[in-house]
Amino acid sequence: MAACSLLATGAGAVTLMQTPAAAAAIACSVDYQTSDWGSGFTTTVNVKNTGTTAIENWTLTYAYSGNQKLSSGWNGTWSQSGSTVTVKGADWNRSIAGGATVSPGAQFSYSGTNTAPTSFAVNGVTCNGGTTPTDPPTDPPTDPPTDPPTDPPAGDKVDNPFVGAKMYVNPEWSAKAAAEPGGSRIANTSTSVWLDRIAAIEGVNGGMGLRDHLDEALEQSGGEPLAINIVVYDLPGRDCSALASNGELGPEELPRYKSEFIDPIAAAVSDPKYAGLRITTVIEIDSLPNLITNAGSRPTATPQCDVMKANGNYVKGVGYALAKLGPIPNVYNYIDAGHHGWLGWDDNFGPSADLFAQAAQAEGSKLEYVHGFITNTANYGILKESYYTIDDAVNGTSVRQSKWIDWNRYVDELSYAQAFRQRLVQAGFASNIGMLIDTSRNGWGGTARPTGPGPQTSVDTYVNGGKLDRRIHLGNWCNQAGAGLGERPKAAPEAGIDAYLWVKPPGESDGSSSEIPNDEGKGFDRMCDPTYTGNVRNGNNMSGALGGAPVSGHWFSAQFQELMKNAHPAL
Repeated sequence: MAACSLLATGAGAVTLMQTPAAAAAIACSVDYQTSDWGSGFTTTVNVKNTGTTAIENWTLTYAYSGNQKLSSGWNGTWSQSGSTVTVKGADWNRSIAGGATVSPGAQFSYSGTNTAPTSFAVNGVTCNGGTTPTDPPTDPPTDPPTDPPTDPPAGDKVDNPFVGAKMYVNPEWSAKAAAEPGGSRIANTSTSVWLDRIAAIEGVNGGMGLRDHLDEALEQSGGEPLAINIVVYDLPGRDCSALASNGELGPEELPRYKSEFIDPIAAAVSDPKYAGLRITTVIEIDSLPNLITNAGSRPTATPQCDVMKANGNYVKGVGYALAKLGPIPNVYNYIDAGHHGWLGWDDNFGPSADLFAQAAQAEGSKLEYVHGFITNTANYGILKESYYTIDDAVNGTSVRQSKWIDWNRYVDELSYAQAFRQRLVQAGFASNIGMLIDTSRNGWGGTARPTGPGPQTSVDTYVNGGKLDRRIHLGNWCNQAGAGLGERPKAAPEAGIDAYLWVKPPGESDGSSSEIPNDEGKGFDRMCDPTYTGNVRNGNNMSGALGGAPVSGHWFSAQFQELMKNAHPAL
């Protein structure tokens, strides 16, 4: 990584032709800064008005001497023609008051040498820090505006994007929820926007696309901070250990993933129009952890996961997404970190953190492009177990030896997320990274919810009788019977936790109970079949899935009703 700071000094002062009504000639200076990773770079071009009169409707121009190619830009409207780059002011920063600075930024790719430009012009006038008009204007310049425009609230990233911000209500999900009996009680709850295929960026079957959601978020913000969460979910060979969540791209289609999926997303979220939004992303669930637990010599390995580990496209894809989205000032990236029933064992815990650090530095990305991590996405792991801890023992036998815990070190998502955060910091991530927990379906309320510890006959009776997570096995994940809505979305609920979110929209199926042909690339996984007796990944237990479920992502009314019925806290 290289960084440079260049104060541009032009070839000399350039003056403007004066008319009786003309203002003073433009006076400006430019500070050009880059962060370079060898095949690409981001730049911030700080344009300062060194005069006393506002520069209206500014346009910045400069040229590169190499093959630098514009990828995306923000805090201005960027374009490129040949070697010449043009940046025009956005609606909110078209005027640069006397002494003020605007800071448009962009990302470029290149090969060879990345030589910094040496000459910059604003509205055709070379910036050199001063001005020497040959003829003073006959009329005095107009007074500067009494309230000079300021940059939007995006700017530098805040520590926790959810604190002090509204949370986006997805109107498409909200309408479905409101149409259900009793659904109006939760219809105004924030849920995430899922981009699970290329077509979703523009909108599927007349539905809302990414820019539609961003426009709606602007409306909902009312000019105040608002966080909108987007699930970025279309890796090549997606979810190599399951079938219900398979995707449209084959294992080797990394170029399509980059150019047709990530690049358009980056272009949309970097539009200066949305600079005032806090855009959070969940980067590729069900991907990187599979390379640890379901590849190589593991008994749970699948041929598909072996392919993805060998070709590196999970690591490369996640790295590329981070590299494109990370530099955008108002985008906050959170990487999927599985859940306690997946990575809580010693063999998985540390190696996963190290793999995440590797991915965060692939394809031009940097560790600082990761704002945090998320656990329990679209899963059912209980937030807090109330009636036993991992340190308990029954008749001298540790609860870790129970069949449910099976030597795991964590019994719930909160303890796992907080511990994993510390291990991620050890792997090189920033000490202030935050964790998210998906609480959309992990409430486990209702009449089956235990009200106290289990009997201390054995570790199994003690754990099974007192555990709030009522699944048959920790490995069960598809449309789980008896589940309920969990904690409502909230910011900074616990130490190290940026927010609880409803990432998986309640009522959207995990997968079909039987095979249903579809054009979405989603297969049939027996773990979604209520008659399935299991496999090695769930200890050969029953799947615990609800019957009658549609294809993944489609509305499942029966599940929605059960989630409301079993909500904890109760509705």
